[in-house]
Amino acid sequence: MAENRASVYAEGVPCWVDAQLPDVDAGKRFYGELFGWGFEEAYGSSVWARLEGEPVAALAHKTDGRMPTVWTVYFATPDAQKTARRIQHAGGQVIMAPLPVGGAGTTVLAADPEGAVFGLWQPAGHPGFGVRHRPGAFAWAQLYARDTEAANTFYGHLFHEALFGPGAEPDFGRAPVGDVFPEVMPPHFLVHFGVEDCEATLGAVSRLGGRVQAGPFTASYGIVAVVTDNQGASFALLQR
Repeated sequence: MAENRASVYAEGVPCWVDAQLPDVDAGKRFYGELFGWGFEEAYGSSVWARLEGEPVAALAHKTDGRMPTVWTVYFATPDAQKTARRIQHAGGQVIMAPLPVGGAGTTVLAADPEGAVFGLWQPAGHPGFGVRHRPGAFAWAQLYARDTEAANTFYGHLFHEALFGPGAEPDFGRAPVGDVFPEVMPPHFLVHFGVEDCEATLGAVSRLGGRVQAGPFTASYGIVAVVTDNQGASFALLQR
């Protein structure tokens, strides 16, 4: 069932995703066909993806060829500066200090103690997802970690209420890297998008020039397949 956004997402809730791509136009063709997204110009060279008019993601041009082609998940924060300091005090790293994005909000790029990269978003004009938990929209973020207990400690300290507070219904899980990927793969976040039929969507991924990395397999939160787009950015499909 579709879920519309609150006025502002609570601290620690995944509230936005973006992809850094070599070719944004190629990304628009791939994701527009796969998920039915429409697009509009946003900040700088980025575009917003919309599903039935509601914002669901951004595609941005990768300005440095050495940067990874990757999807990034952003967690909501009411105070980007304060949360960035807490990340550093807990053994994480701030990769990109708080940066205002027009009148939309303030973004931070960080890494946890194992090196998994994630973002923070302090909203102003842009609260985040207009819709989630439905086909074609954000559905889950999975952290593949070396040490899941250490990850629970780090993120539990950072985002306690969202993960472990009363009535919490997190969209954020933790699992060992080796559950799905080769043990040599570094810890990382994997953004999941909802689909009605995982097998059928895999056919569309292949037809559009992407490839299947793993699955489909059954996880505690649904049927999952890990794929890459036609430029090498990994993401997952989630059927519930």
